[in-house]
Amino acid sequence: MVQPRDRYFDDWTEGEVYMSEPHLMTGERIRSFAEEFDPQPFHVDSDAAEASIYGGIIASGWHTGSVLMRLLSGYLGPSSMGSPGLDNLRWIAPVRPGDQLRLRLTVLETRASNSKPDRGIIRFFQELLNQSDDVVMSVEASIFMKRQT
Repeated sequence: MVQPRDRYFDDWTEGEVYMSEPHLMTGERIRSFAEEFDPQPFHVDSDAAEASIYGGIIASGWHTGSVLMRLLSGYLGPSSMGSPGLDNLRWIAPVRPGDQLRLRLTVLETRASNSKPDRGIIRFFQELLNQSDDVVMSVEASIFMKRQT
């Protein structure tokens, strides 16, 4: 597993794929996040969750996205200059207590900025996989990265 920390725009290559270390989703983390940010019954109430279409507590999609961002940040380092947005965000499967989530990061495109020579734009395909290698979330994102030139 390669951690491309402290890489600049010029160090990324289209087609590269990286896989992160796992992140454990505990029931406590799921409930805590949901109580503050997404208090729907199937995230915070065991009985209501059991009676729901999910058959038990699941993580908020926004919590899952926050985990993705945490795992992604380990790859970007100080040369990241932020993102203009996301495309094709999908929550594909529920995330449950005990799931181990890993980020699979694929470099789709690298493009040097024409107007700002100090940076480039990298388009990534990001997938969160659980311990069974099922994709639970996917998203495409462009990220501005400093150039080393």
